Amino acid sequence: MPGGSSARPTLGVIVPCPSDPAASSVCELCYPEGLQHRSWNSSVTRSLRQLAEPVSAAHKAQRGCARLVANQEELRSTATWPRRQEVPAMPHIDNDVKLDFKDVLLRPKRSTLKSRSEVDLTRSFSFRNSKQMYTGIPIIAANMDTVGTFEIAKVLCKFSLFTAVHKHYSLEQWKEFASQNPDCLEHLAASSGTGSADFEQLGQILDAIPQVKYICVDVANGYSEHFVEFVKDVRKRFPEHTIMAGNVVTGEMVEELILSGADIIKVGIGPGSVCTTRKKTGVGYPQLSAVMECADAAHGLKGHIISDGGCNCPGDVAKAFGAGADFVMLGGMLAGHSESGGELIERDGKKYKLFYGMSSEMAMKKYAGGVAEYRASEGKTVEMPFKGDVEHTIRDILGGIRSTCTYVGAAKLKELSRRTTFIRVTQQVNPIFSDKS
Repeated sequence: MPGGSSARPTLGVIVPCPSDPAASSVCELCYPEGLQHRSWNSSVTRSLRQLAEPVSAAHKAQRGCARLVANQEELRSTATWPRRQEVPAMPHIDNDVKLDFKDVLLRPKRSTLKSRSEVDLTRSFSFRNSKQMYTGIPIIAANMDTVGTFEIAKVLCKFSLFTAVHKHYSLEQWKEFASQNPDCLEHLAASSGTGSADFEQLGQILDAIPQVKYICVDVANGYSEHFVEFVKDVRKRFPEHTIMAGNVVTGEMVEELILSGADIIKVGIGPGSVCTTRKKTGVGYPQLSAVMECADAAHGLKGHIISDGGCNCPGDVAKAFGAGADFVMLGGMLAGHSESGGELIERDGKKYKLFYGMSSEMAMKKYAGGVAEYRASEGKTVEMPFKGDVEHTIRDILGGIRSTCTYVGAAKLKELSRRTTFIRVTQQVNPIFSDKS
């Protein structure tokens, strides 16, 4: 065929007139591609003749050939088609603009609110698969061993905030915490990787402490088939628990995980302050656009999402909620406190706390004996200036979100996304007297 193409004939195929089997002319009206029938092998032509029926005598007379209608499925099963020439897949560039928190500001709008104190930050959700109910302020401490600690959880639960407890606590440590802090258990998730040992330990914890109703299934790459199957296994084993699962950044994967049994999808690849995935792999997605697109996909299935990573200040948390996130997960903003994990270091009269990603060399040495030879570290370790008690940071974050709501006229956090209009900017703040705060 011209240009090496070998598209299969479908209904309305033209074959040579039976009186001249060697003819190469075709009906240009019915087959505008102008395919040369000589390029079909004899078995194809024979199958077409056996299965086709003449349609129009007038058309035959005009064109000197017969238009033959064949059964497509029978042709596929009986005819031997020319070999298709393989064309290498070309890289695709998505030219749509994708934005991060730093690329936008929220436009203020007329408001009837008189004070920040009038803003209600509490949300209530009913989850699609577990059928459980949640009520609280939907900010989550990340399941990192420097953030998702029992000490952090004890403070956050006083504010009705949530903690995804890291997976490296033993069953005995869980039991001790549960016996001493029963009021916190409804604001906790037990975390798990996708290994068989993780699954076994998760079962032991949830069987021993039935008050814990949330599971956080966490991997760096939520696009693997193995991960999807693991989520299905967790749903089968714990049909009434609410499952958080991730991380992904695209709508189709959000939908697949929800349909596989997850209730809340963690969104974010590479935006974290101690994550080096984008540098090591070149893979990622600007967080604001990821949240907006994934929220749209999840809400269409009555699912929910967590914006995980990329927040550097209370304004970023507000932007994540404005973009449609149901929950916002924080790592670096909650690290470096008295209640955070990580070694406390004193140098030159100043205090620092270690903060590192869970795919960093430090974390892998601590829990896996080192970095496996087939992989690279995708996290870094930093010395974070000591911040004191986490309660002060929590109040600052919540105060910032309340103020956001007053600027856009949202009396409740639930209304923030409906009241949000983002404007693209080239600068967030005046840099003259800038500092790290």
